[in-house]
Amino acid sequence: MDSIMDGDMIGLFALLVGLELILGVDNVLVIAILVSRLPEEKRNLSRNFGLTLAMVARIVMIIGGLKLIELTEPAWPNGPAWFAYSMRDLALMAGGLFLIWKAVKEIHSTVEMEEEKGPSGVGTSFGYAITQIVILDIVFSLDSVITAVGLTNNRIVIITAVVLSFGVILFFAKPIGEFILANVSIKILALAFLIVIGITIFMEGMGKHVDKKLIYMPMGFAMVIQFLQMRHSQNMEKLSPKSKSQ
Repeated sequence: MDSIMDGDMIGLFALLVGLELILGVDNVLVIAILVSRLPEEKRNLSRNFGLTLAMVARIVMIIGGLKLIELTEPAWPNGPAWFAYSMRDLALMAGGLFLIWKAVKEIHSTVEMEEEKGPSGVGTSFGYAITQIVILDIVFSLDSVITAVGLTNNRIVIITAVVLSFGVILFFAKPIGEFILANVSIKILALAFLIVIGITIFMEGMGKHVDKKLIYMPMGFAMVIQFLQMRHSQNMEKLSPKSKSQ
């Protein structure tokens, strides 16, 4: 019996680590885009600091008894019948809207090449970037912890999975971030993913459950197609008359 329980726990732990890795990619995308506005010498510090904050935010919510997640009673008990949203719902909706706004703003900035036209002002502030990272870390922590708690109430298992997954993410965050920023098409696609994730989080706040598989599988498929297009472009450049003459 104990061996079966141990096997179940190991399988659950592996599943949690996998889920945290998938959900942690959202943080990598956001942080990579936010730190791109900072001077190059500050990017590593802010990237590592942002990911550490993301891990701490998840652990604090787990240790703290998931208080915000447990606030499912209407935030306005005596309000109108149509307003039956809890503090958790309002936090998810506000976070989803903020993520949508930020992604749309970054897409516009990238497409209109605002950085090439001149300095972006407050967008280059270290404190401004860290503040946005903190807000988004809390939003992603809600989504991550809700997913984890749906599988188990064992806080030690959840915290261990979070720490292990973020160790892996921290190791790959820099190359992933630099690759995204070096390829504009990938950056825009990643920002489009964040819009979808923001809509998903907002719908969760509205009480509409969205199956994560229906979100992440099309994202993965779109990313594979984008990589194939990039590979095709590279091969075309190699076969071009100019490259042959060189």
